[in-house]
Amino acid sequence: MKRKITKKFGDRVRELRSAREITQEGLAERSGLSRQYIGDIERGVRNISLINIEKLQRLLALAFLNFLISNDIS
Repeated sequence: MKRKITKKFGDRVRELRSAREITQEGLAERSGLSRQYIGDIERGVRNISLINIEKLQRLLALAFLNFLISNDIS
């Protein structure tokens, strides 16, 4: 069964955040989003806006498409 897009996106955010050794708290502080909201994104329970996607993309210093695409194409 295919995973929900929100879960795939959350996994990608966690992957990128962890690779940069940033905590959820650190990402929340830098983005102006709450730690709970970041956790919800990573668990795939939030369907976040493009505005917040852009905030995270800029903080994790990736081109927009690289932010959205991972090696997992399932």
